[in-house]
Amino acid sequence: MNLNTFDFNLLRVLDALLKERSVTRAGERVGLSQPAVSAALSRLRHQFGDQLFIRTGNDMVPTPRAEALQEGVRRALGLIEGVLGGDGDFDPMRLDRTVTLLGADFFSTTLIPALSRELARTAPLVRLRMLDSARGDVVRLLQDDVIDAALERPLVLPDWIASEVLFHSPFAVIARPDEPSVAASGTQPGSIMPLDLFCALPHVLRSIDGGLAGATDAALATIGRERRVVLTVPQFHAVSLAVAQGGVIAVVPCQFAENVAEGLGLAIYRTPLPIPAPSIRLYWHARHTGEAAHRWLRAQIVAQVQHLGFEALGETYRPLD
Repeated sequence: MNLNTFDFNLLRVLDALLKERSVTRAGERVGLSQPAVSAALSRLRHQFGDQLFIRTGNDMVPTPRAEALQEGVRRALGLIEGVLGGDGDFDPMRLDRTVTLLGADFFSTTLIPALSRELARTAPLVRLRMLDSARGDVVRLLQDDVIDAALERPLVLPDWIASEVLFHSPFAVIARPDEPSVAASGTQPGSIMPLDLFCALPHVLRSIDGGLAGATDAALATIGRERRVVLTVPQFHAVSLAVAQGGVIAVVPCQFAENVAEGLGLAIYRTPLPIPAPSIRLYWHARHTGEAAHRWLRAQIVAQVQHLGFEALGETYRPLD
């Protein structure tokens, strides 16, 4: 290979193909059309004297040669970005890249629309992607640079993953205001739902793996009580839709409850017992901690969290006026 004639922009395409295993998604990541990525792949094959990727169904499977190049390509791009991406030259208006975040649909519903609007104003060339937390292992996705950051509850992770607390996420109960048992009890929205009523009513639970227990059940067990979980679904929005249909109630993060209650005609109640409020954290690979674009991205996420008032809700839920 002649380095004097090698186009180092091809490394960005190779890196994107290794991450995405798809010509279309790789193009979206680096801002190129599908034909342009295909042309770049043809040049890469010629330069390296290897097929690099073999199409298997809808996936582009890397050859052993491509897999051997993966870590070196990633380090090389990191060094180039470090040299060329100094703070003084950073301008979000000129930032042309795909930003990929990982998290539950809690964030797709509450945070991402506001973040997308802000990025459209301050960084119009940025493309924002949100992957569901069920997509895969946070460690692997950060290590392989498939995602730029993850929004998750506290996780036990390697030291090379950096994080910061975004907000606390206390819980609230959502139910239809005309739910017969709730209406008959005289329980008013914004008040504490009686423990006996809470335990007697059927619950819907957000569960990625189909498990029938969560933080609420652990809290109930400490006082010798239990609830009836009759339905699990993998998204918070599906939980709220099930509650809106009637017949079930749910315990959800209070910020999510406030976001969907009015639109779905739901009432919000305080939980009858304390349920530990998890701290939601932002996770990223420590190699990006000092990168100007990544620092800017993290700052935008934090700013939107504060703008939405998540911090103000604190660890003990009180319905907003």
